[in-house]
Amino acid sequence: MPRYLVERTFHSPVRAGTAADGSAANHCDKVIRANAREGVTWIHSFVTPDRRRSFCIVDSPSPEAIRVAAQATALPVDRITEVRVFDPYFL
Repeated sequence: MPRYLVERTFHSPVRAGTAADGSAANHCDKVIRANAREGVTWIHSFVTPDRRRSFCIVDSPSPEAIRVAAQATALPVDRITEVRVFDPYFL
């Protein structure tokens, strides 16, 4: 399955377990369920120190599946880029 880097920008700082609008807990569970409906698997995410941008690694059948899942949970999507692992330890 293809792997993607999903870039997101938030209007206010995000915390783990909250929605983009800062609403309460269990948002991660909602994201995981919405992703599962679309065949998307969230691998991990990176967040900038100001917590306004994130970079998420996901496996997905398509960029459109990522967009549909994100829309279901009100997550922003700035850019989706297909990526492959480039690991210097195996060069």
